[in-house]
Amino acid sequence: MPEIRMLPRRSDAIRQAASTLDRAFFDDPLFAYLLPNPAQRKRLLSRIHLIMVRYGLRYGAVYAPPEREGIACWLSPGNTTPTFWRLLAVAWRTPPLALGVRGYRRYARLNAYLEQTHARVAPGAHWYLWALGVDPACQRQGLGSQLLQPILAQADRDRGPCYLETMQITNLAFYERHGFRVVSDGVAPGTALRVWGMRRGDVAHAPGW
Repeated sequence: MPEIRMLPRRSDAIRQAASTLDRAFFDDPLFAYLLPNPAQRKRLLSRIHLIMVRYGLRYGAVYAPPEREGIACWLSPGNTTPTFWRLLAVAWRTPPLALGVRGYRRYARLNAYLEQTHARVAPGAHWYLWALGVDPACQRQGLGSQLLQPILAQADRDRGPCYLETMQITNLAFYERHGFRVVSDGVAPGTALRVWGMRRGDVAHAPGW
């Protein structure tokens, strides 16, 4: 299995990481909802993922194997709620996201629900798995599990919790094998998206976080 390392802060590595996430998430329910037109989705996903990877490198940790065929993007304790000004700071080199009025409304509805649920079920400091994606050609080979290990090991050492959301029921068993448990399950208001929030570790057992 390939060695998992921190993603270099080089522009070529960041572009490769974003491209992998594009392929991994093209059919994901989240992006199918936000960008229902496949052509628009293909065009905008790369911009979204470039921002996510840059943000993760600045305010968390991004892990990948040398060929970037899988990416784990985490936000670190104290930085788990992306802010407008921080996003703007990392997005200045990226063309604006032309979601349109309907797209922004869809985003606003969903984001409000995600933020409220996140704050309710994962209070206090924790690691937030913002994105875990593996190139479709490399899935079901254990790479996703490998990508999780550096931060899960660190969280175990610090006795700190981790949190994630998924919108695919097929992901639940995978994350449960790594110690996550479902702490929220609901349909985001105004959408047809069912969202599972999952937490690993006990917040009460994280003194000093």
